[in-house]
Amino acid sequence: MGVKAWLSKPLAAYVHRKHQAWIQNPVAAQQAVFDKIIKKAQHTAFGREHRFSEIKTHADFVKAVPVRDYEGLADYFNRVKEGESDILWPGKPLYLAKTSGTTSGAKYIPITKDSIPNHINGAKDALLSYIHETGNASFLDGKLIFLSGSPVLEQVGGINTGRLSGIVNHHVPGYLRTNQLPSYETNCIEDWETKLDEIIEETIEQDMTLISGIPPWVQMYFDKLIRQTGKPIKDIFPNFSLFVYGGVNFEPYRKKLFESIGKEVDSVETFPASEGFFAYQNEQHDKGLLLLLNAGIFYEFIPAGEYFNENPTRLTIGEVEPNVNYALVISSNAGLWAYSIGDTVKFTSVKPYKVIVSGRIKHFISAFGEHVIGEEVEKAMQRTMEKYPTVELVEFSVAPYVSQDQGQSYHEWLVEFSNPPSDLDAFGKELNMQLQKLNTYYDDLITGHILQDLQIKPLPMGTFRNYMKSQGKLGGQNKVPRLSNDRKLAEGLIETAGILNANS
Repeated sequence: MGVKAWLSKPLAAYVHRKHQAWIQNPVAAQQAVFDKIIKKAQHTAFGREHRFSEIKTHADFVKAVPVRDYEGLADYFNRVKEGESDILWPGKPLYLAKTSGTTSGAKYIPITKDSIPNHINGAKDALLSYIHETGNASFLDGKLIFLSGSPVLEQVGGINTGRLSGIVNHHVPGYLRTNQLPSYETNCIEDWETKLDEIIEETIEQDMTLISGIPPWVQMYFDKLIRQTGKPIKDIFPNFSLFVYGGVNFEPYRKKLFESIGKEVDSVETFPASEGFFAYQNEQHDKGLLLLLNAGIFYEFIPAGEYFNENPTRLTIGEVEPNVNYALVISSNAGLWAYSIGDTVKFTSVKPYKVIVSGRIKHFISAFGEHVIGEEVEKAMQRTMEKYPTVELVEFSVAPYVSQDQGQSYHEWLVEFSNPPSDLDAFGKELNMQLQKLNTYYDDLITGHILQDLQIKPLPMGTFRNYMKSQGKLGGQNKVPRLSNDRKLAEGLIETAGILNANS
């Protein structure tokens, strides 16, 4: 055992003991965060305008501060971008995390001196928690790869600005720097495919022990390695023992990833975002993610069915229940106030508080009143693939097809298979039945002949990759929406598939 692995074990035990204080007193931990951030921000522009000095309770906060998303707080974010101080949090942010995906274009999320430890410690503690639980620390003696965005930063309003993963790259602890791959120069390459080729060149002969990244981009890395060597990942990297991931539901990718690896390895799921590092998996046998309640973030939870109401119910941690879909709302020491991050979560446990990410509040299909969410389509696909174990997929997305003729509308599943089912019709019928079991509204529409059974549109290999590339969203932290309530993404994928077929 190397020095790093040996030293990590007492540190892991210390961090575990330290966390027990807030894990065992979750409501008090959240109250302490609430009191601290409200007091510190009361003299900011936002704090003065929303009378923070008069806020004593959560009920006061609900009356003073409405729930808003990025667009709703855009005036404040724009003032921060222009270099003004004391707008959402005292002083200026250390960084602006630039991310895409809103109707107004790029988002610029502040990361402050007070909030940066949340991002760094969240990732560090996820690894230490794994070490404490399993005793496996040997991965720290090998090479670690974090497939991430470029660490190159630009100046916006005098503030260093870049992708979150690139910002965090500047804060990797010194003791891990010598283990970290790829090199800084390679990490700065913007074009994903060029970058991936360089990453392979740098890693193929190394002793890779930990690999981290969003699953579809890790799969691309694995695919290129296997094509280049003719070997499974376990033979290329025999000491690879830990896969760390986040950002998307792992289940649709699990089978193909582990087949590429050629053996089972431990995995740790995390829940990071530009707005904060919210949770991580702290037990191998439990897929629930431990919600971090003492890390400068105050959480509110809106029952998903009420989200678009004028005055939705806003629950605190002590009021939530297991297996209810909640929209996640945060206030934090980054200067985000009653901010809807767009994700929905379900609690798998309340002792301690653990969540799974169930979808996106705006990513749903309800063209016919069915309100199908991401968790349901992913679970339907997962259960169907369990019944068809030879089927492998690369990616999929679902969109409504609305017909002018009564009873002729349906959900269209655009699926890129790496190993398609031998009987696509039977696979589709099973998939449709699984979705009916998961969503009673969808079941009613099918049995009432308002909707036809879903239809699967197989896409040629490379469709999703080429579509994402055409949108400037290939690699890094970018994700394909699992479903949407309109045809924009679907038509883009179909157009890309047509181009690939024409060129084949």
